[in-house]
Amino acid sequence: MREAILAQGGEIHFEHCVQKIQNESTDIHVICTNGAQFSAPALLLATGHSAGDIYTCFDQNGWLLEPKGFAMGVRVEHPQKAIDRMQYHTPERDAFLPAAAYNVTAQVENRGVYSFCMCPGGYIVNASTQPDQCVVNGMSSSTRHTPFANAGIVVQILPEDIPSEFSTYGNLAGLMYQRHLEQLSHQAVKDGISDPNLVAQQAPAQRLVDFVNNRYSLTLPESSYLQGLVSSNIHQWLPEPIRKRLQLGFKEFDKKMRGFLSPDALIVGVESRSSSPVRIPRDKETFQHPQVPGIFPCGEGAGYAGGITSSAMDGEACADHISSYLKTIL
Repeated sequence: MREAILAQGGEIHFEHCVQKIQNESTDIHVICTNGAQFSAPALLLATGHSAGDIYTCFDQNGWLLEPKGFAMGVRVEHPQKAIDRMQYHTPERDAFLPAAAYNVTAQVENRGVYSFCMCPGGYIVNASTQPDQCVVNGMSSSTRHTPFANAGIVVQILPEDIPSEFSTYGNLAGLMYQRHLEQLSHQAVKDGISDPNLVAQQAPAQRLVDFVNNRYSLTLPESSYLQGLVSSNIHQWLPEPIRKRLQLGFKEFDKKMRGFLSPDALIVGVESRSSSPVRIPRDKETFQHPQVPGIFPCGEGAGYAGGITSSAMDGEACADHISSYLKTIL
């Protein structure tokens, strides 16, 4: 991808964190934390869903932002052989069959509880962006060869579900609530070990059956999470609306996939970046921000996609609109 950009005359600047975005006459002006500055008639704002500093920049500029629904939950891991048995209904997976995947959904107390980013034969990985957070995600290599299967199991969060103490943050209330849960996850690790210097990128975990039954896990099964797990009462520190819906959702999933509530299944916290809690608005016709011509919000970070494929498709659409815009002003 980098070679293709360079071949078309593009430039790539690593270690350039955007600090400010300003509109000056006909150009968009970008200032980075290292002092570098760039100006251009059009800015494709494809930040990804974790760029809270960009939302803060827009908020400080007085530019429009919108709260939107998102999702919060945990990452669930099973032995891959267990998922194979559930999906293929055979004691052992045939050598010619791929590692089995699954997709589960349920409606619990008027909110969706569903699987996201299912990774057969994969890994649970750290996705934290700040030292006081613990965020996990999942991935699979092309071979899907590990003995573990994992998926994000998340609960739908609407703007009205956010606790009132976050209302002072206005349009950023969902972002602050998301950060709060990520900090609770990090604190759970610190509370679970005697030496705070060992926290590093460890994550809180609990056996799935213990979480559903509000029990502490005296031991944890093996996991693909390489940084290490700390046993934690996740059922105690997850907010009650999320905790309760997850517990009821897991019971529903066990009806659809017998054995889902296995003693060997594990939950790891928290899965909080499946989508952005903030949308950067854009005009339906031009794809530009309604207040700032030349800024084209794009993909997951702007609130217009929810995954790799939909982000790529939105990027194509934005590129077409940028091309049309530049033809009218240059």
